[in-house]
Amino acid sequence: MAVGLKAPESLEPIAGIRLGCAALGNRARPRNDLTLIELSEGAEVAATFTRNALRAAPVTVAEAHLRTGRTSYLLINAGNANAGTGARGLDDAKACCAAVAEFSRCKPTEVLPFSTGVVGERLDTPRFPPAIQRALADLQADGWLDAARAIVTTDTVEKGRSAKFSCGGHRCTVTGIAKGSGMIRPNMATMLAFVATDAKVAGPLLNECLHSAVDRSFNRITVDGDTSTNDACVLIATGRSDAPPIKSLEDAEGAAFADAVNEVCTYLAQAIVRDGEGATKFITLSVTEGKSEAECARVAYTVAHSPLVKTAMFASDPNWGRILAAVGRADIDALNLNAVSIEIGSVKVAEGGTLAQEYREDDGKHAMSTPEIEVRIRLGRGSACATVWTCDLSYDYVRINAEYRS
Repeated sequence: MAVGLKAPESLEPIAGIRLGCAALGNRARPRNDLTLIELSEGAEVAATFTRNALRAAPVTVAEAHLRTGRTSYLLINAGNANAGTGARGLDDAKACCAAVAEFSRCKPTEVLPFSTGVVGERLDTPRFPPAIQRALADLQADGWLDAARAIVTTDTVEKGRSAKFSCGGHRCTVTGIAKGSGMIRPNMATMLAFVATDAKVAGPLLNECLHSAVDRSFNRITVDGDTSTNDACVLIATGRSDAPPIKSLEDAEGAAFADAVNEVCTYLAQAIVRDGEGATKFITLSVTEGKSEAECARVAYTVAHSPLVKTAMFASDPNWGRILAAVGRADIDALNLNAVSIEIGSVKVAEGGTLAQEYREDDGKHAMSTPEIEVRIRLGRGSACATVWTCDLSYDYVRINAEYRS
């Protein structure tokens, strides 16, 4: 089960957004696995996509459609990634967009497709038109929770968050949902995340806010080091609030908006790690005293991706040598390990490249036995810092992925 995470009890609706869900019928046990998100006219949309060279067909199509200028619908299916499917996969993604356009009377280019699930299998496109019709009939402003359930694959908990902020004397809202549990080492965003606000935000500013939020949140998590073929994070501004337009992220209103988006994205990003496949520990890796943020992040990710470190975390084994060895192989130029220190919780474990004098094994075991662990690594070479969130590696991770297609 997820570490310290529960499904949201409610999510705030966003004026100008309606969501509808339906079952495609692809599952052994039928459930909703298709979602439509309808955007009001004039809504601004920004998005980031995977940097994996194996880019899923819906990523390619969504990027192309986004450049045409207007977006009326987001179409999301779970259970099939439509990745590694070549030209036929592109045709399938476009056919699904065309079906939405036919039933909603918009242009196919006004539909952005998103898929998640098994890689290398074609979509069963004949299932989409009737499911799309059912989803259109189900459109409702308070459909966020249903959508959060419909987009999941191996997730054990739906992930959603709402935040409020003040703008020109008016209250505005940001609401977001995400899915992700495995194949998580985002290289721009998470597997799938959809965030919306009723604030008025022009496209370039919305894009700036999204990229900043993604870098602070989704680009700071890892479950297993695998960047998905389908990663996408979308930020929508409907402009339906009575608040004045946000003109800069530097003034009070813009900063409040950015803070709300960051709050939602950070919560969703951490929720993905807390619900990591087979996870029993939520781990915060803080690296400080580096020469640059980039080198601090490189150290944090090297430690986070070490199977030896992750299995030690699962076993509550304070095997500090595994952590220090990972720091040493992070490819940091002229790193002096004698200046490095490591703390687990409140326990100083290593100092000067060796075991700290005051360290006691029982203290280390106690610090590692909690479901939430903070590891602090000081490099002793500067003032930069970076934080990465990860989880442990348990027996269940292997089981879940060994049985994924069974």
